[in-house]
Amino acid sequence: MTDLLYTEEEEALRAAVRDLLGDHCDAAGVIARTESDAPHDLRLWKALASAMGLAGLLVPEELGGQGATHREAAVVLEELGRAVAPVPYLTSAVVATEALLAFSHSRHRPSGGTSDAADLLGRLARATTVAALAVGLHTAPGAAFPTVRLENGALHGELTGIADAVCADLLLVPADDGGLYAVDADADAVTVTPQVSLDLTRPLATVTLAGAPGRRLGDAAPAVRRALRAGAGLLASEQLGLSEWALTETVRYLKDRKQFNRPVGGFQALKHRLAQLWLEVVNLRAAARGAADALATGEDVEVAVAVAQAYAAPVAVRAAEEAVQLHGGIGMTWEHPAHLHLKRAKADSIAYGTAGAHRAALAELVDLRAP
Repeated sequence: MTDLLYTEEEEALRAAVRDLLGDHCDAAGVIARTESDAPHDLRLWKALASAMGLAGLLVPEELGGQGATHREAAVVLEELGRAVAPVPYLTSAVVATEALLAFSHSRHRPSGGTSDAADLLGRLARATTVAALAVGLHTAPGAAFPTVRLENGALHGELTGIADAVCADLLLVPADDGGLYAVDADADAVTVTPQVSLDLTRPLATVTLAGAPGRRLGDAAPAVRRALRAGAGLLASEQLGLSEWALTETVRYLKDRKQFNRPVGGFQALKHRLAQLWLEVVNLRAAARGAADALATGEDVEVAVAVAQAYAAPVAVRAAEEAVQLHGGIGMTWEHPAHLHLKRAKADSIAYGTAGAHRAALAELVDLRAP
């Protein structure tokens, strides 16, 4: 039976990431960035990706990566979720990377016509390039996705809801010929227009191609499915980190805040709410770890991912809502980071498929469909 407990190496990785975020990703700084024209903290991204090598965790060592597993990536995402860090880790180091890994006959040996994919994986691992899969953030694994038109070797069309496209150097674009194309985001025929998005720390954008050149990497369908499946599975770890932050900070606040000359946390009604939330967060940890381990081992991946996402979104949203409400008046202010976590939780609840979509997928997978 698989051990889902954290290893010593994973805990050491967690400590290193948390220390870095503690020094470079304070709540006031994140809030200030959401009010600026540059919501992504590229300096923090370079520290995470280059200095610590986290951008290449899922990339094989022979391509310049760390050759680690989804379990390690999940630990990183827990800490990024806890800090609501405005970096493109999930979109570039997980989703785009997984799409490129699909063009290898094995995880460790690119072959055939995959030299472009291997080169791009190396660039992502070295953090010299940030990539975004040009599929709407709301798209569930296995769901249909829009494509652009391939005409005379150039790409034409518009794709919306692309997460972190505004900071991407490379776009992985599905076309109507069934291929996935690598497109330079700074090409003259490419326009990336920011959209108004609820989560200001993971902004969305519309990508417009007006005759953009692209390099065909391979078939889009299996690559996109693989990428979205990994994104959905590891998103649960981000939601776990967010939920743990909300619970921990709320308990801390209620121990300090006093009414009627006693700590607010001593009131039984609040104890019951926090105890219920703690149970849900513990269950979420099990589901998230199960999904990360399944992605790492390749065993029962679809079921584990569907279980994790069917459970994660409601818990994360409720944890963030409880944090806002139980912090009282201060929780409603812009200066307090609770709103960042609530917006991220709400946005994550529709990312890579809703909880309802994953429940329906799980019912199909285990043959427990409604009559």
